[in-house]
Amino acid sequence: MMKLYGCGPMRSLRVLWALRELDAEFEFVPVDVMAGEASHPDFLRLNPAGKIPVLVDGDLVLTESVAIVMYLAEKYPSKGLMPADLTERAQAYRWCMFAVTELEQPLWRIAKHTMLYDEDKRLPEDIALASEEFVAMAEILDRHMEGREFIVGDSMSIADCVTAYVLDWGDESGLLGGCPNLQAYLERMYARPKAPQRIAEAFASLSAA
Repeated sequence: MMKLYGCGPMRSLRVLWALRELDAEFEFVPVDVMAGEASHPDFLRLNPAGKIPVLVDGDLVLTESVAIVMYLAEKYPSKGLMPADLTERAQAYRWCMFAVTELEQPLWRIAKHTMLYDEDKRLPEDIALASEEFVAMAEILDRHMEGREFIVGDSMSIADCVTAYVLDWGDESGLLGGCPNLQAYLERMYARPKAPQRIAEAFASLSAA
């Protein structure tokens, strides 16, 4: 059985979403990042970068959440998460890359300068710049979503698994106020029966554990 090493509110959520949509059998192995478990030698043997998620499928050890989602979609082609049409597949790749480069990176900068860096290394001006950059790119996707239910094609794809999580992160940061199409998209996506917890719910679950 496949094993997914992860932590609730982090990028593991997008992989969990894919696994659930695919009806795949897997074991979730929680990694307490705050307690330093990602730096333990046993975990570093799986991912020397000390980051989650990590998927173990037989002899395959795969890191990077987007790569894992793509691999899983290819592993279960009949489920349709990977578009069969080459043009739609190219668009799915495009929006996955857009999500992690244009949307996720500004959010990481905000997180680093608000929570992760030591206080003497935090730059308030970088928070403002990163926020502007995220909003500008989110508005592009918002226009793309006009009249669309899914990011690519007429059904859920890898692009949705990857992007919905990032948009939820942006929403948690209060940056989607000017993107009504994306707000409606988030509500639809997380209303799906197999959707994972939203980020706030996952954090709350960790606190209650």
